[in-house]
Amino acid sequence: MHTQPLGAGVLKRSTRLADGRELIYFDDPDTTLGRDRAVDARTLDPRPATATMRQDVLTGDWVSVAAARQNRAFLPPAELDPLAPQTPTNPSEIPSQYDVAVFENRSPSFGPALAEAFGDAPAASDPPRGLDDLAHLGLGRTRTSVGRCEVVCFSPERAGSFGTQSVTRARTVIEAWADRTAALSALPGVAQVFPFENRGEAIGVTLHHPHGQIYSYPYITPRTTRLLDSIDRTSPDLFQRILEFEQAGPRVLLRGEHWTAFVPFAARWPIEVHLLPHRHVPDFAGLSEAERDELAPLYLRLLRGVDALYDTPTPYIAAWHQAPVAVGRDTVRLNLQLTSPRRAADKLKYLAGSEAAMGAWIGDVPPETAADRLRAAVEGVQL
Repeated sequence: MHTQPLGAGVLKRSTRLADGRELIYFDDPDTTLGRDRAVDARTLDPRPATATMRQDVLTGDWVSVAAARQNRAFLPPAELDPLAPQTPTNPSEIPSQYDVAVFENRSPSFGPALAEAFGDAPAASDPPRGLDDLAHLGLGRTRTSVGRCEVVCFSPERAGSFGTQSVTRARTVIEAWADRTAALSALPGVAQVFPFENRGEAIGVTLHHPHGQIYSYPYITPRTTRLLDSIDRTSPDLFQRILEFEQAGPRVLLRGEHWTAFVPFAARWPIEVHLLPHRHVPDFAGLSEAERDELAPLYLRLLRGVDALYDTPTPYIAAWHQAPVAVGRDTVRLNLQLTSPRRAADKLKYLAGSEAAMGAWIGDVPPETAADRLRAAVEGVQL
């Protein structure tokens, strides 16, 4: 097992699962765990072939068709939690007790990329030939969905979310995000790295264990492509201008030395919060120690404030947008976009005809009203 010290006293330990997938333990600085970790002794099926993506010639978007995902776990009982540490009756994905664990998804949407880079993984048969190749439009175009998908387990506990973790544990996860962003960005064929957390069955969560994911795409995603176009049409310092505009307005929720959280001017969702660092940084790997240290408690306050709005936990998608690997590094700033469809205690916003079919959004809650409610909830949070 390879061991490496990281920032904030976090220790990284790398190993392999029974089928060759990478497993990485990130130990808290105050961990009570020992150095040794159990070996994954399961007998597993061979890893599935890398998925294929197809181009929608009407939009230029690439759609990954990953049939192996049909076999992934769906709301298993707690005693068969695949993200909990293994026991004699639960042959889960993680053989040892852990603080934070990251491993390659067993049923990935993207990847593995190349056989020589991923141990026993099957090779990609028709990988993309660069961003120019993917930008070309044509009927019936396909490419292998190279990349990588990882699962990030925030805790060995079976219930909770990022927001239920301690400040120390949150800081460990941030260190893991930074480490994985750097490592995945260096893989052949990866164009963009995206850490995120889906929380709640209303979002489509299929495992209740507190966890997130990291997708590594072989292309620049449609959302980021539109962002790059907006930067080209306005100015390279667009994110700094947005930050100053929001800091001077009525929608700020939290403001620290290094970060500001706010409800955006043109929020689409009933609950929508953006979080920006005060200096330009393209991704988690570029954050300073001070920025990572402040992010841990500030992000926890934000998530617990969202949950304090109602008597039951709020479903959300916490999406960490990062600059692509090779373009926009000086203009696209790391930012969180947290969205929830919850528009009342017992009501959800569904994407109906205008939003789903035309991409034309209609907001249900004025952003200033949402900001007032969220600010009051966040102010009441005690860590």
